Amino acid sequence: MTIDPRAHLRLARPSRDLAATERFYVDGLGLHVLFRGTAGGPGEHDLLMLGWPDASWHLELVAGANLAAPPAPNPEDLLVLYLAGPVDDALVARLAAAGGVRVSQGPYWDRWGVTVADPDGYRLVLSNRSWSNSAG
Repeated sequence: MTIDPRAHLRLARPSRDLAATERFYVDGLGLHVLFRGTAGGPGEHDLLMLGWPDASWHLELVAGANLAAPPAPNPEDLLVLYLAGPVDDALVARLAAAGGVRVSQGPYWDRWGVTVADPDGYRLVLSNRSWSNSAG
């Protein structure tokens, strides 16, 4: 079987506080709530799926007492969005107002965009570059 390169992609992460993380990605970044679920029994967890309705990816956030592991972000755990143009200062301000913290991601990413840590500490890079297979 060959995987279709247009296959949908889900990025899944644990969260300490779904409400705070939802504010960051919805109010700050502009994603939509695609699905929300509440743990209903043993072994289940609260679930929040965020994205843009027509995008080929979405971000799944899970929380609650039944997480297999707590959030453990590190500086190399990045979600990069290629904007193909300047990063809007108003967007960065909205992300900060929604609970984000602007951080340095080192010379490369600092040159090519803006990095903001979400309420769980995971890093969102808004790159002013466009994506190509030769991008580094």
